[in-house]
Order: sequence, then C-alpha cells, then structure tokens
Amino acid sequence: MSASIHAAQPGDVLPTVDYGRISRTRLALYAGASGDHNPIHIDSDFAKKAGMPDVFAHGMLSMGVLARVVSDWAGIERIVSLSSRFLAITPVNATLVCGGEVIERFEQDGVPHLRIALLAEITDTEGQTAKTLAGEAVVKAEKAA
Repeated sequence: MSASIHAAQPGDVLPTVDYGRISRTRLALYAGASGDHNPIHIDSDFAKKAGMPDVFAHGMLSMGVLARVVSDWAGIERIVSLSSRFLAITPVNATLVCGGEVIERFEQDGVPHLRIALLAEITDTEGQTAKTLAGEAVVKAEKAA
C-alpha cells in the first residue's frame, strides 16, 4: 500500500498493472481457476464458427486485473466500491495494461474518500491500441488509527 493514499489529490495517477500478453495458456489457466469453460475463450474452432476471428479473454479476467490497480495501491480493505463496464473484447495475444487516476477527493461521514477512474487498454498484435474496460472505484483515504 502506498503511503501517498492519505495525501492523494485529483490528478494523481496510480501505478499501472501491466498484465502482459493474453496467451492461450493464460486463457486455459483462467478457465480452470474460474470454472468458466465457455469454449468461445479456449476453442479456436468454436470461436470461428461463432463469427469471431479467434478466442478472446474472459471479461472477468480483465476486470480482475483492473481491480488490482486499486487493491495494489490502496489495499483491498480500503475499497468501498468498484464498478466497470466493458467497451471491447480482449483478443488472444493482445497485451493488457490497466491504470487509474484520482478524480475526486471527498468526505463521507467524516472520513476522507477518493474516487478513482480506471481504464484497461490493450495493444493488439498489429500495434493498434484500444480501450476495453472503463471503471470507477471509491476508496477510504483515512490514516490508520
């Protein structure tokens, strides 16, 4: 947890989480760990029959990486809320990087809080970038007692 959370102000940027390349192995491991064995994520033939060029990442895999931006920086115990919306799929072999920025500091019940805008971006195998998830988190910014 960064000590700077207590003094964080709008405009402060959180450390990014660089998840790296979404490989077929990562998709298979995530399917096993999550219990989500939807073939659209692990079977290329199935994905192509469904009209996709290839398999793509589970949405919750990307959301989990996005959540790490906040939990790595503030600590999971400080998270009050976390939400996201999917903007685009994350194709196999794309690289995934997630980040955040403090957009508001406010008090709730006398406790300082921070509102954080979150964003997941990919770079595909042709070097094109795209935003795949946008989200928001609220965290407590109080000093430990």
